[in-house]
Amino acid sequence: MRVAVVDADGIAAHLPAALAAHGLETVRVRSESPDVHLTGSAAADVRHRGDVAVTADALRRRDVGFVLAGTESGVLLADELSAALGTPGNGMTRPRARRDKFEMVTAVREAGLATAASFASPSADEVVAWAVALGTWPVVLKPPASAGSDNVRICGSVDEVRAGHAAILAATTRYGSRNETVLAQEYLHGDEYFVNTVSRDGAHHVVEVWRYHKRALDGGHWMYDYEQPVPLDEPRLSDLAGYTLDVLNALELRNGAGHTEVMLTAAGPVLVESGARMGGSHQPSVVSRCIGTNQVECLALAVARPEEVTERRLPTYRPRSFLRYVTLISPGDGVVPDEAGFAVVRALPSFVDLVLTTPAGRPVGRTVDLATSVGYVYLDSADPEQVESDYKQLREYELNGLYTDEAV
Repeated sequence: MRVAVVDADGIAAHLPAALAAHGLETVRVRSESPDVHLTGSAAADVRHRGDVAVTADALRRRDVGFVLAGTESGVLLADELSAALGTPGNGMTRPRARRDKFEMVTAVREAGLATAASFASPSADEVVAWAVALGTWPVVLKPPASAGSDNVRICGSVDEVRAGHAAILAATTRYGSRNETVLAQEYLHGDEYFVNTVSRDGAHHVVEVWRYHKRALDGGHWMYDYEQPVPLDEPRLSDLAGYTLDVLNALELRNGAGHTEVMLTAAGPVLVESGARMGGSHQPSVVSRCIGTNQVECLALAVARPEEVTERRLPTYRPRSFLRYVTLISPGDGVVPDEAGFAVVRALPSFVDLVLTTPAGRPVGRTVDLATSVGYVYLDSADPEQVESDYKQLREYELNGLYTDEAV
């Protein structure tokens, strides 16, 4: 059997090797609108040009028996191809609910699960009226179908809502399309997590749970700061995981990977959004070394040996130390450091790995979202205070010349 991966970019670039470890060949499918910010290979075995029947026939001739979405841009096409081929896929009652965030929250709410108050409209006046009627500030504005914190705005006033709405409609998504409407949601208070899962034939397995830490940037932008895996004995972890699996069922996600972001509020878990694909970025080898498993390898197992999922035999993650994934944040214009420039970062006692998403020597501007970050750093230690100290030192380096060739 061969496995088609639609847009094998970002973390999905690791998937062909993981599948090959189980004797499965990969057929790379390129969608019409891949993520312009990811640096995966442009090479493709099959290029989709708008006709699902033609693309499905090309995969049928290659003996494809399973189709996976590599990244967010491949979610809808992977579902359509699975349905056309009759291979294990997701429910097609409401497929856009796995892509459009307003349809997503509607489907989850109709399943009886807690959701954020939400409203979508191309009209700034309508969104302002909704926000005023909601009666609580701030509110969150975002494109309904982008990813990676793209144009997510935290608005604390009517003027900020109008400005955010205009900015979103004037922008394109990470997939090159114009935003035609704006999603507004209540601001959720609590701790935010992501739950990575794999599913086979409707059975789900929680691969890992991480807690996000975000920070507000100038201009109303909300940025990922760092994230770290959650210990298995964390209070309310079972509530978080159970809610997530209910969300997957509401969205008819039955086969493949899931990346679900959930706010744990005082009243309980509430959906932020869910992606029918793997989490956006991580180094599988580092994650496995520190928590015992990773989503890429679990997804390959779910495809190659479905009984590992359906009979509950996939490995359970167990944090072995204090791992932290830190997003690099540039405070202004500069250049991406080379190996010598990053030497001070590599010398941090808890440093494990550095991944650049922008090549060394390239210009860098102020970071406002994940697309404008130049990469990320892993810190890990048996001592959480060492990780925290090194994290603060890294941020000091960034503020004091890391990206401008000045002494740090």
